[in-house]
Amino acid sequence: MSDAPPPPGRQEPPAIDTTVSHVARIWNYWLGGKDNYEVDREVGDRITAILPDVPRLARASRALLGRAVRYLVAEAGIRQFLDVGTGLPTVDNTHEIAQRLAPESRIVYVDHDPLVLAHARALLTSTPEGATAYVHADLREPEAILRGAAGTLDLDRPVALLLMGIMEFITDDEEAYGIVRRLMDALPSGSHLVLYDGTNVIHGERSDRIAEVWNASGNAPLVLRSPERIAAFFDGLELVEPGVVACNRWRPDPAPPGGTGRETGEAGEAGEAGEEEEVDAFCGVGRKP
Repeated sequence: MSDAPPPPGRQEPPAIDTTVSHVARIWNYWLGGKDNYEVDREVGDRITAILPDVPRLARASRALLGRAVRYLVAEAGIRQFLDVGTGLPTVDNTHEIAQRLAPESRIVYVDHDPLVLAHARALLTSTPEGATAYVHADLREPEAILRGAAGTLDLDRPVALLLMGIMEFITDDEEAYGIVRRLMDALPSGSHLVLYDGTNVIHGERSDRIAEVWNASGNAPLVLRSPERIAAFFDGLELVEPGVVACNRWRPDPAPPGGTGRETGEAGEAGEAGEEEEVDAFCGVGRKP
């Protein structure tokens, strides 16, 4: 870990309430991490009891991040990333993936979870040629996000905006689409949007039940949107093939020789997603003309 200083203006992290479950910590639990508490594991276990497929969805969405960032760097030529709702640091964070291919890449992480703030220093490692920064802000504050990002990113050059599993917490469609439009309007031509969110088109009533359990857990309420409603986030953008699809169907890595053909989200084990059931989360990548 680097000795990089804390984010500008950062004071002591806000107190972390360990009596109430939290989105980032539950997700961390599903991914096999250790930055979670009993209350998070309880909620996580209640959800997986309804649908044991949820941890696979978590791994598939994490694998999507790697594939999308690699595409953006290697094929789209992107060197700047604005990752909003980043969650807790884990293996292969956005800056690690991007800077592995292009050391000069610059990344700004944004989150408002106190535990993410407490761990933000782990996100501030960077190559000497590039840069990383952390902005403590809420998704509903697009102006604050853009102001904070401008300290590290050149907003006159293309930026990839990553909204990975976060727009479902803006339950009003008009507000959600408005936030994405405001952020993308501030970015120049050639910028990209990468977005995924949960749906209920694969598991139907079980996914709906999971949403009910989540919304009763004390976490920020969420809404499951159809693939068509998720596609609406990309209005005005040029969708990259294959369009809006299940997360494990977006440009899946080929199975390694002798592999199982299953996408686990772990390095070297991402298989051909066509051989397994789609996960109940849909995604897309769009380019701003």
